[in-house]
Formats: sequence, C-alpha cells, structure tokens
Amino acid sequence: MLRQIGCAKVGSTTLYSLLLNLTMSGRASSETVQPDGRYRALVCLFLDGGNDSFNMLAPLEQKEYARYRTARGSLALEREKFLGITDPAGRANGRKFGVHPAMPEVRDLYNSGKLSFLCNVGTLAEPTNLAKINNYTARLPLRLYSHADQFMHWQTSTPETRGTIGWAGRAAEILRSVNERNDISMNISLSGTNIFQSGKDLIPYSINPDGVSLLNGYNDPSRAFFRKAVDSLLEQKYQSLLRQTYADLTRQAIDSADIFHRVWQATPKVQTPFPDTVMGRNLRGVAQSMAARGSLGMKRQTYFIRCAGWDHHDEVLNSQNHMLADVSRSVAAFWQALGELGLQDDVLLFSASDFGRTLSSNGKGSDHGWGGHQFILGGGHRGGRFFGDYPEDISLGNKLDTGRGRLIPTTSVDEYFAELALWLGVSRSDLQTVLPNIGRFYDVRSRRMPLGFFR
Repeated sequence: MLRQIGCAKVGSTTLYSLLLNLTMSGRASSETVQPDGRYRALVCLFLDGGNDSFNMLAPLEQKEYARYRTARGSLALEREKFLGITDPAGRANGRKFGVHPAMPEVRDLYNSGKLSFLCNVGTLAEPTNLAKINNYTARLPLRLYSHADQFMHWQTSTPETRGTIGWAGRAAEILRSVNERNDISMNISLSGTNIFQSGKDLIPYSINPDGVSLLNGYNDPSRAFFRKAVDSLLEQKYQSLLRQTYADLTRQAIDSADIFHRVWQATPKVQTPFPDTVMGRNLRGVAQSMAARGSLGMKRQTYFIRCAGWDHHDEVLNSQNHMLADVSRSVAAFWQALGELGLQDDVLLFSASDFGRTLSSNGKGSDHGWGGHQFILGGGHRGGRFFGDYPEDISLGNKLDTGRGRLIPTTSVDEYFAELALWLGVSRSDLQTVLPNIGRFYDVRSRRMPLGFFR
C-alpha cells in the first residue's frame, strides 16, 4: 500500500505532502484579512539552476553593449539579433535593451504593457556594497553561490538560515480564511512538495497537469480491488493514536482529493492551445485549475512550477535557444488562457531563479552568480517598463562586481515578494510576519509600494 501511495517512509515530506495537504484548516488566519470578493492568484515560475538572465535581457545602447560584449566574451549575442525594446516610463530612463531572440512572445507582451522586467534582483540579508564585502563586514546570505541554499532562500526569504517555511506558506496561513472552504489548500503545486508554499501547519497540494493527485489508481475502475483494500485499512479502528490519526487524516485527504478531481472533471476544458512541453503542460494545468475556482470556493490561490535544467556551465547559448523559446511560448499561451477565463487582471505570474550567472564565460557556459533579472506578467500591474536598476556598467570589475561578473543585487527578493504579497491581500501590518526581513529594505508603514508594480 505504501508503494502505491508513493511513500517510501512516513516522513514530513511524504506523509504530509501526499496525505494531509488538502486537509489543513485555516487555524492561523489573521483577523486583519477582509475579503473583497475578488479572485487573485500568484503563479511562481521557478527556473531551477540559475538562469543566465544577462542574455535574456541585454543593453543595446552603443557604449553599454560594447561593455556587455567585452564582459561576456564568447557568450555575447550579436546586437542585431536581440529583439529591441525601450523603457519609456520605468527606472531605465528610456535606454534601449534587447530581449533574447528566442522570446518574441515575451517581447510582444512587454510592448503591449502586460509584462515588465525586474532588474538585478537577488537574495540579500541586508543592503550591502563591495567595500563591506571586501573588508568582511557584510552580512551575506548563507552559502551564497550554492544551488541548494539559494533555491531555499528564494522560497523562504530568510537567507541567513536554512528554513522549512516559505513566504507563500506564511501568506496562505493569513489569507486562507478568505476562501469559502478550507478542505482544499489554496497553495497548489505542479512540482510536488516545496518550501515556498509550506507554512507552519500548511502544505501545498500537489497535482499533475491533469488534476490527478494522491493515491495513484484509487479512482481507476479497473483497480476496484485496490480501492476496496485501502478503504478496508482506513475503516479499521486502531489502538495506536498515531495509526488512528494517520488513518483518519488519510480518509479526509482522499475525500478532499475526490472533491477536487470531480470538480476538475466537471469544469469545461480550457480551449487555448499550449506547447506540448513540460512547462506548457504545467501552465495548462494551472489554467484548468483556475477555471474550477468558483466550484472550489477559491478567492486566493498560489501556484508553483519548478522548471529544471538551467544550470548551464556548458552550452549555454544552444540550451537557452530552445529553453527560453519554451518559456516565451508557454507564458504567452498562459496569458491567452487567462484572457479566455477573464482573469488577466486577477492573476500575476512571476519568474524566479536560484541566482544570476557570471558575466564572464568559462568557455561555453557561465558559472554561479548573484543578481539577475526576472519578469512579471499580468495582475493589472504597470507593465511595459523596468523596475529595479539595470546597471549602466556591466563591464568586469564594475562597482557591483564581486568577481567574474557576479553582481551584487540592487533589489532584494524581500522587496520583490512584498509587492506580490501586498497585491495578493496581505496587510501591511502582517507583512513582517510573511517576510521577517522586509524592514531592512522597506518601511512597512509607507504609503508607497515597495517597487511600484502597482500604484
């Protein structure tokens, strides 16, 4: 039975994520939350491995491009191949930039004012500079260039420690009482268990792109014997309190999974075509889940998609040609599906990645860096502009360079996530609960937004 469930052992990431993630109720919901009747959802597209974002978004002003070309060496793309954009209203003061040539759909979304870029963002324990780092007085994220640690820090937003609670999990524990029912988690993952959506007593609900979850084969008519065997085990009365609790919660989780899957099956299918790729199928699954939001009683949700394969120490140019094309086409299809659902102003998709890469080449690839660029789509935000600061000088040895073109972030992930959390409905009084370090970068009493995605 445990093999059928997918549990090799009863542990925190197996028992809870596979069995209990639908049943956690809203015990910790804040009294400050006031439902406004509007549906809102965040979608995190995590490019796992460290996207080389200085080729995703590059400067095209003549002097700036010359510095880019020198710094990047064999990794530089020809200036005329980039898809040109400008920033007439944002922080880049009208400078010219280029989107990677494999991303015409992203370029078009930017030009139509639906997508924006956040420049040179990364994990920070506190604001810092090169002088502090060189004289060893800077407080830095734990194991700065480590995949495992930076992947974790982006999800927890507490980079001094290795945490198990994510900022979306903290936000959900505050906001989930807004939803009409608590037997279905507001945090849904298309990529299994993750820290980002995990709270103190809340676990993300994992589905595949077809809305299937939990016991594989439990609802398969050809395997009625399996369902009967599971039901028989769960109906027994156990003397052990642990076993009885396990059985009771498993029963609740299966029942909730049945509810979710029945609603999924009864919901009209999204008609927008998606690329037949892992990312395309996952974003289609997100859109289909959102189509069922009314029947599931959802007013607030988060979604998590982990896209692997971005650690390009070799063949970065060839790899990005097809991987960034997949991102661009899949995100554009998702945007079209949101239009079909009437949700383009109610859903905010944002990218994240472990870190940026070195500007310098190691031959055919780039190595682990720090600050990098991300994109934001939808949610009624002020698109078609840049947020944060794209450095005017990205030559090697510039004032942000810690070595080999590893740039100190000029915007913290805390500011990034604070903007998203406030949009989702977290109050300013709860912001430090969701993001414990936000006070180092932003005055939560301020009337202005942290970055200005929204007025």
